[in-house]
Amino acid sequence: MKKNIIYLVAFLLTVISANAQIDRSKMPKSGPTPTINLGEPFTFKMGNGLTVLVVENHKLPRVSVSLSLDNPPNAEGEKAGISAITSGMMGKGTKSIDKDTFNEEVDFLGATLDIGTQGGFAQSLSKYADRIIELFADATLHPKFTQEELDLEKKKLIENIKTGEKSAEAIAQRVRAVLAYGKNHPAGEYVTEKTVNNINLSDIEAYYRMNFVPSYAYMVISGDITTDKAKKLVEKHFTSWTAGKAPSFTLPEVRDAQYRQINFVDMPNAVQTEVSVMNITDLKMADEDHHAALVANYILGGSFGSYINMNLREEHGYTYGAGSRFPREKYHNSAFRASTKVRNMVTDSAVVEILKEIKRIRTEDVEDEMLKNAKAKFLGEFILASESDRTIARRSINIKTQDLPKDFYETFIAKINAVSKADVKRVANKYFNVDKARIVLVGKGSDVLENLEKVSFEGKKVPILYFDKYGSKTEKPDYNAALPEGVTGQSVLDTYFKNIGGKEKLEAVQSVFTTAEAAFNGNTLGLVAKTTAKNQSLIEVKFGAITAQKVVFDGTTGYVMAQGQRIDYTEDQIKEAKADSYPFSELKNASAKLEGTQPYDGGKAYAVKLSDKKTAFFDTETGLKVKEVTIQEQGGQKIPVTVMYSDYKEVNGIKFPFTISQALGPQKIDFVVKEIKINEGVTDEDFK
Repeated sequence: MKKNIIYLVAFLLTVISANAQIDRSKMPKSGPTPTINLGEPFTFKMGNGLTVLVVENHKLPRVSVSLSLDNPPNAEGEKAGISAITSGMMGKGTKSIDKDTFNEEVDFLGATLDIGTQGGFAQSLSKYADRIIELFADATLHPKFTQEELDLEKKKLIENIKTGEKSAEAIAQRVRAVLAYGKNHPAGEYVTEKTVNNINLSDIEAYYRMNFVPSYAYMVISGDITTDKAKKLVEKHFTSWTAGKAPSFTLPEVRDAQYRQINFVDMPNAVQTEVSVMNITDLKMADEDHHAALVANYILGGSFGSYINMNLREEHGYTYGAGSRFPREKYHNSAFRASTKVRNMVTDSAVVEILKEIKRIRTEDVEDEMLKNAKAKFLGEFILASESDRTIARRSINIKTQDLPKDFYETFIAKINAVSKADVKRVANKYFNVDKARIVLVGKGSDVLENLEKVSFEGKKVPILYFDKYGSKTEKPDYNAALPEGVTGQSVLDTYFKNIGGKEKLEAVQSVFTTAEAAFNGNTLGLVAKTTAKNQSLIEVKFGAITAQKVVFDGTTGYVMAQGQRIDYTEDQIKEAKADSYPFSELKNASAKLEGTQPYDGGKAYAVKLSDKKTAFFDTETGLKVKEVTIQEQGGQKIPVTVMYSDYKEVNGIKFPFTISQALGPQKIDFVVKEIKINEGVTDEDFK
């Protein structure tokens, strides 16, 4: 099964590559640019501080309500996660309507209703406007907080935290925030299992009372409704909202790194490296540089045709996608970030190429055609988004909360079109600070550090600082720790055999029949695998009821069947299959060599070289196999393919991994085993 999973990866990579061949470089001719006119909303302010904007639009028979609380951010400290949990508990019934009845009525009305601690959104046909606004008000002003819902939300959040501990992406997100803002800043603090468990029901109720207040609240009612009716409904249902101001605290000062540096987080189970190049900025929506900065970021990394993506993806093939983000925060500084995910072996090169592209936009004039196309594509996306009721509401609120001129969006297109090459270079130098860039990397240190230590830019070596997965400074990982006396490759395998059931039981296994499933691109990927002691193997992959691929080895020869075509094994593939098609192929290995230990998932694992192309890793505490890395040749390159094993369970006295995780480019597929049959359900006919 292990070998055949690798063929599955090759097949899926082929599918992805085929889909990636669409030529997106040619733009269709565009018609005249439309204008954006939000209209002059009717605005009034309630006695409790709630500001209401009404935008009449009778084109469609629907009404939308958007509520936004523009509260200043505050750190949650020892109860980090309370805002997320409170949000999760809101919109699930009210003090007068139970959860099921509430949800059933919203569904019956064909409406949308989402509520959280930062506000909410509701939409329905205009004939149900009275009722949906009444339900919206009831859910926001009279939420029902119960211990049952609290326990459920805490459980969900803790499960997400545990899942994230094994995710390079989740750890990178956390560490970036900590290093940019600090752990005591609202944008830098993170949620832990401990902080979640600190939260009780009275905390939720107190948090809601203190923060869900109308003084900084803005409501937009738009659609097929008259101003008079909207005003009456708001006054009827929201007058009782008790006035109050959310607490406000002085935020810690945020600064850039003192110098350009790599901040490395070692994650031994990472199959690729999370790369981020970032610096602190202080750009607001009302600033004169705003429009030019949007265009500059779009050219650098905001689109498929951007500098960074065309370099890393199209020119070098390092990744499936790379780009940059340039948020604009109201209450504190923002963090500009260029990021991607790359294979371990090209991590150092990817870092240098991103720095080159940032330097390029700072020092070279953008080409006329590039600037023209970037502005056209950016405005196309902006105009398309303008069709959304939520977007219209958000823009109306932005004008109020971001201190923007009333015609900000009406003049937006003209100001984007007015951005010049000189403007792009000017704002790039101002906001993309390559000299003080913080390069945050989360990856497998044993694979990437040797080359990272050689990285230099503009003639200067880039120093490396080491951090743990919570953003605290740590020492450089030691990959040459002394091995316990007497431990060899064979002794590690013997411990593995003993701990999964014993050699006698393993050698008595004549066949293994495994079925598993995985979620892939919104579909269910089915997997059937069969192996025998006669060195036979079969793997069948299905998308739903359709067989996408079949890989068969009968002990002598084999083939791959995909998309209706049969491809027979080469001599090298036959040789590899003969060594890997047994139910427990390590039993047949007589040349296992212990290469050392490596950090793995908070502990350590023995690295055992099984062949020139395969290395297996065994947990030093449990003795169980946790990972296998096989080197595959593709397009003249050697690519490591990593499979991870976890969640061991007993079947007929033998332990098998019930979760098998496989990296697939920027994605990870988790196969969850549904059933394992030993010595049943397999015949020679399966391998023909």
